[in-house]
Amino acid sequence: MTQAQTETGLIAAEPTDVEVVWSRTALVIIDMQRDFLEPGGFGETLGNDVSLLQSAVAPCQMVLQAARARGLLVVHTREGHLPDLSDAPPAKIERGAPSLRIGDPGPMGRILIRGEAGHDIVPALYPAAGEIVIDKPGKGAFYATALGDILKTHGIDTLLVCGVTTEVCVNTTVREANDRGYRCIVLDDCCASYFPQFHEIGLQMIKAQGGIFGWVSGSTAVLAAMTTASPQPLTASA
Repeated sequence: MTQAQTETGLIAAEPTDVEVVWSRTALVIIDMQRDFLEPGGFGETLGNDVSLLQSAVAPCQMVLQAARARGLLVVHTREGHLPDLSDAPPAKIERGAPSLRIGDPGPMGRILIRGEAGHDIVPALYPAAGEIVIDKPGKGAFYATALGDILKTHGIDTLLVCGVTTEVCVNTTVREANDRGYRCIVLDDCCASYFPQFHEIGLQMIKAQGGIFGWVSGSTAVLAAMTTASPQPLTASA
């Protein structure tokens, strides 16, 4: 292997610091969509204060820029459904008491429907040409998608996970990834929830019991690791 292929970094995290091989690491940004982050989208129809998710945008943007500069694989996900709702179970559409349901017309087009303005990613985090965009019908990014095959093709074993919401799509994706053998590092300030207490509890669940689902770090620690990374020989633990 070349020197670049073995370049590693040590990320400060809980419950322990974690070494990563950058060429085997992907940045996964989950569901930073207008329908969840902006007024008039699905998040607001559920009665949520969507402004609470804005705190994650700037940290995500910094990590995204650094990941691009380092050449990491970048994956964006979007939750949403086909226009005919054939991939949306009735139980999902009927659940809760939103003012507008999935598929209904809204200010940014039909709610959570692929191809509508609200389904798209917010401008600050918009995918660059060539970056992978996964359209998913469920909460987890592996369910009914090609994500697993894509990560395998690129030789990925570690995921830097950002996005919304912490306790729902982020946690679900991390659990799916954990069962598939991936190491997950969740960046706390790059995630957010409509319920701050759920954000904190969601992070605690990931790092509990010695990291039962993965590690919790933050944008500052990841950016520092990227800056200070130096080529090292591969080890069995890497």
